[in-house]
Amino acid sequence: MGMQFDQLDDLVCARLSGRLDSNNAAVVEQALLERIQEGHSRLVIDLTDLNYISSAGLRVFLLVAKRLRQQQGKLSLCNMPRTIKQVFEISGFTAILKVCDNFDNACAAVRQ
Repeated sequence: MGMQFDQLDDLVCARLSGRLDSNNAAVVEQALLERIQEGHSRLVIDLTDLNYISSAGLRVFLLVAKRLRQQQGKLSLCNMPRTIKQVFEISGFTAILKVCDNFDNACAAVRQ
């Protein structure tokens, strides 16, 4: 699992790669929650290079979205590979999380 964080003006972009599963979900969750605890309330997560997600990985996004909502923040996910998007659709997560086709739209979504 790879993670890279970048600060872009008023938002944080996280880029995840590899597999997000029970072996590393806690580490990813902690890293994302740390950004929120530091006061970042706008988060874009780029999933271009994510090739697998388990239910533990889905839980990470749900928890991060919930924490951001509590702080009047926003989360947007973008660049989902087809197989990852199918998992989000089947699980119903596309109805509760903001999913954008590209990075620019995701940034715009969290800035609204």
